Amino acid sequence: MERGLLWLPLLVVFIWLAWSGWNEYQKVEAYKVWAEDFDNAKFDIYAVLGKKEGQVTWGKPTRKGMVDLQSFSLDKVKEIKLLVGDSPVELNNLPGKGKPSLAFDLNDEDLIKIPFTDISLAAKWCAYLEESRVS
Repeated sequence: MERGLLWLPLLVVFIWLAWSGWNEYQKVEAYKVWAEDFDNAKFDIYAVLGKKEGQVTWGKPTRKGMVDLQSFSLDKVKEIKLLVGDSPVELNNLPGKGKPSLAFDLNDEDLIKIPFTDISLAAKWCAYLEESRVS
């Protein structure tokens, strides 16, 4: 019985890990279906982002699909900035750590912040969207 009590926490951890993995797999599968409609798309734990022609759509991934979806046109964007924390950073001088996000300053004075998990990926998307906005 003592051995059983020793193995019980390990069993609980294993079940929790299996459930977490299944949950993330379901999110990725829902994202794949959602991303088919876009020219370019990204997925991470904080947000999904898709671009089709001049339209950017973003939201939050869940097992059932994407929720809280919002869209805006790149034509309405005055400026795109890469933020780490709440401070803008240069694309050619990226910090090693921090919480990155893309900030879109719209013509109608709205500010949209899309969170990322990786600074280098956020920098690539910032450059890509800036290039798409110009052309």
